[in-house]
Amino acid sequence: MASATSPVLALVGPTASGKTGLALGVAGSRPGPVELVAVDAFTVYRGMDIGTAKPTPAERGDVPHHLVDVLDPDEDVSVAWFQTQARAVVDEVLGRGATPLLVGGSGLYFRAVVDDLRFPPTDPDVRAGLEERWADRPRAAWAHLEERDPDAAARIDPGNLRRTVRALEVLELTGERFSSFRASWDTYASSRYPGLDVAYLEPPTAELRAAIRDRSRRMVAAGLLDEARDLRARFGALSSTARQAIGYQEALAVLDGDLAEDDLAGAVADRTWAYARRQRSWFRRDPRCTPTSPAEVLTRWT
Repeated sequence: MASATSPVLALVGPTASGKTGLALGVAGSRPGPVELVAVDAFTVYRGMDIGTAKPTPAERGDVPHHLVDVLDPDEDVSVAWFQTQARAVVDEVLGRGATPLLVGGSGLYFRAVVDDLRFPPTDPDVRAGLEERWADRPRAAWAHLEERDPDAAARIDPGNLRRTVRALEVLELTGERFSSFRASWDTYASSRYPGLDVAYLEPPTAELRAAIRDRSRRMVAAGLLDEARDLRARFGALSSTARQAIGYQEALAVLDGDLAEDDLAGAVADRTWAYARRQRSWFRRDPRCTPTSPAEVLTRWT
């Protein structure tokens, strides 16, 4: 039986690369119990099933899944919140003697769980006060930041008031330099889970683009538009996080008359491909993410 020092497995890669099916295959073939932890900002939402390519109820019945259907779509999600929730789940799974398998395409959320990334706090009132104070003097605000945190200022355009205010906000709230929170981001040398084993899927570009187009068509055929209509009827406006989910923004545009229904699948596919390119760029920076074939993953983990 696995112990609390068992490996934590992570299967990552761009959207439509086959992570869900492969993860279920690993869970069904690996000796000992495996529990899946979704590393995604959108599968946390109830009712957002088709557009997020969420595992089906049957699949979730066969293998325990965590952080799926835990919030309503009118609630916001922050990466700091997700970090806390996911780490607690991983600890619980290890405590049961099972193997946690993290599955997802969000590089930020993946690193937030497995690495000791620090996320500075925020306070809307403090930020509003700083914005009001410096509203007409963005370069003066940047000069003030340069005096207090030159490393942060060096990374910010002097005319970018929003980013300057964010750095000043952190200084005011914590007394720490905003730049000090970046230190944990600049190293991939070690994870908080010593046994972390990462498998990265990156299909060839043509194959991935075809998979994205096919999946987008299937989502529309499966009722993406009706799902978006139902979400609006049940919850009104979606949260700022939920609105970012690919597919729903486009479906709501159709409902509002801003996009032709015949163009929905193409619009979803185009935005999904743009997102997949960003995902690949993110994971390629992580030395733990060497492209691995599904067959190699199964050989290694089962």
